[in-house]
Amino acid sequence: MSGLVVAGAAAPVFELKSLRGGVETLPGLTGSGPVALVFFKVSCPVCQFTLPFLERIATGGSLRIVAVSQDEAEATRRFAGRYAPGIEMLLDEARNGYPASNGYGISMVPTLFVVEPDGTVSMAAEGFSKKHIAELGQRAGVPPFRDGESVPAWKAG
Repeated sequence: MSGLVVAGAAAPVFELKSLRGGVETLPGLTGSGPVALVFFKVSCPVCQFTLPFLERIATGGSLRIVAVSQDEAEATRRFAGRYAPGIEMLLDEARNGYPASNGYGISMVPTLFVVEPDGTVSMAAEGFSKKHIAELGQRAGVPPFRDGESVPAWKAG
């Protein structure tokens, strides 16, 4: 597949190791409702900026958020502990050829997708997008941004 998967397209199916143990598939993740997938690298400053906002949605809202790490388990575990302890982490590692990242056409991180239970992508956003994260928060019933927080509209990944 070439190019980023866009809203309205079928979401590429994947099978990835979970940081919690076991394996997750896209149909398994969407079986109980929509899921927001955020692809990231632990060394990415924009990812470090973005994940805490998604953490607020994941721990207080009704939308499942799953982070897809392009790094190995130990580095991902440290990242999760610092930036997003309440978000489930999957491993899309280099040694396996980044199957999910390549399937979704990832060229920058963070990249966010919302996948509906029918397997359709309803949102795709590259970099940090305040608008898209606010939409996720509204959908989940949780404000991701706090009063007085200075949050830019967008940051490149």
